[in-house]
Amino acid sequence: MRFNLFIGVCMIVFGGAANVPLPSVAQSTKATEPTSLILAKNEGERREFRTRPGTFFTLKVDPKNGGSEHMIVIAEDMAPGDRIPTHRHPDADELIIIHIGTARVTLGDKVQEAHAGSIVFIPKGTWIGLENIGKGQLTSTGVLSAPGYEEYLRAISVPEGKPIVPLSKAELDEIRKRHSHDAIYQ
Repeated sequence: MRFNLFIGVCMIVFGGAANVPLPSVAQSTKATEPTSLILAKNEGERREFRTRPGTFFTLKVDPKNGGSEHMIVIAEDMAPGDRIPTHRHPDADELIIIHIGTARVTLGDKVQEAHAGSIVFIPKGTWIGLENIGKGQLTSTGVLSAPGYEEYLRAISVPEGKPIVPLSKAELDEIRKRHSHDAIYQ
């Protein structure tokens, strides 16, 4: 089972074999048992940030999409100048794989550029921030070792195509407080 999960994550992250069409499976809405998935680039739970309108992400694997009890996988496209605020995950390691573009990554007390093909490993409890410093889109995949953070992401976003109602600072602070066991922001 763990080997199949590893192969599935590799196919999501690295896009499968070249020129080989892969069968797709629609996302589940309330998975109770883990379900094997092969997701194309445009498949998954696509959402738009209320905190960063115009920025989209896709929940690929989590307890509701595939029924994973042990990880979440998120794909994100960031416009030039967009950034992920500095935060840390108290109980989950994270990998960020940069597919396209250039990012300025704050990792603990280091700041470094990461280019397409880079993998950033963030041990639990380590501060992480990321900014697209390139001229084009930054495309990345994030993998967290424990679920929970996806519910914070749902709380600060809407499904693609739904109206965006911006969050006030007080609303965002309340959401962050409610989800502080999954992410702490500076």
